[in-house]
Amino acid sequence: MACSAKIFFTIIFLVLNIKTLVEGAPQVPCYFIFGDSLLDNGNNNELNTTAKANYSPYGVDFRDGRPTGRFTNGRNTADILAELLGFDHYIPPFASAKDSDILEGVNYASGSAGIRNDSGSHLGDRIYLGRQLENHQATISGIANLLGNTTSAKKHLNKCLFIVGIGSNDYINNYLLPEIYPSSHLCTPNQYATALIDQYSQHLRTLYEDGARKVALFGLGQIGCIPAEMKKHNTRICVGSTNNAIQQFNSKLKSLVDDLNTNFPDAKFTYINMYSISSIIAPLSVFNRPCCKVLETMPEGQCVPAETPCSLRGIYLFYDDFHPTEIANRIATNRAYNALLSSDAYPMDIRHLVMKNNIVYDE
Repeated sequence: MACSAKIFFTIIFLVLNIKTLVEGAPQVPCYFIFGDSLLDNGNNNELNTTAKANYSPYGVDFRDGRPTGRFTNGRNTADILAELLGFDHYIPPFASAKDSDILEGVNYASGSAGIRNDSGSHLGDRIYLGRQLENHQATISGIANLLGNTTSAKKHLNKCLFIVGIGSNDYINNYLLPEIYPSSHLCTPNQYATALIDQYSQHLRTLYEDGARKVALFGLGQIGCIPAEMKKHNTRICVGSTNNAIQQFNSKLKSLVDDLNTNFPDAKFTYINMYSISSIIAPLSVFNRPCCKVLETMPEGQCVPAETPCSLRGIYLFYDDFHPTEIANRIATNRAYNALLSSDAYPMDIRHLVMKNNIVYDE
């Protein structure tokens, strides 16, 4: 009880000290987002998939209370980081970004997307990481048209912040579903993590070649502690075997950051330790329940349409069986931007990353 109380008051302290909109010009001229449902702000709305959040009660606390495609009650990490960076608006999804909007950034994230092309395929269409990079190349062409040529476009991109938060679905909607996907029958957790990181590495090299020079890579949170995973194992405590598998991926991702920084000295990659940041939820089984009533059939674990969610959304850490509430997103994003502990980010937090001198693109 004492431990739970201490963590609860830590949450309150963090929330009260979270920064709001930063006055003045944004800290970077542009900001690009790649990832899954934790960052998606509408790209899945028109896709043929059950992994979408463009219905009530999603978005109940976002602006006028209407759903936008964000998988939470309010803002997600991409939105909150935009505020911390000083933007006076949220970065638009690729699905609706147009004209000069793309100069300030695009959100390519897609619910159920993974590093692997097949992850989440049983849910329907999704924009997996390879397709997100293809969409980004289309954006680069648009920027080149606006600025006059590809060289100018890449000089512009050199100054931008890029964040990538992906990999959860390669576990939740792949490796941890042996009845649908063969990956867990073919690979040990270590082998699977190695294969994922190898594929991820190639995608990140493509991102670098396309002009990215300031890149924050979000590690995976404690998936063994999400309501869906605990329900599946019929337990009220975090699933250790799942968290052990996640830690193997994160360890390799952190090593990849070192490799990328060594191989590309004109760029800076950093690792955001979401596993450590999300560890605040592990002892709080009372908060490991979803705020909204969730579906028992496909899409299992998402909010039941039009049902009224819990009223005390400010003390819940999960909105549905998979996704954090806005308050949890605020806590995590603030620590990613401005590390509370040295373990939160490696080798630096996002605040220090964006302060790095801009690299001039070399043709």
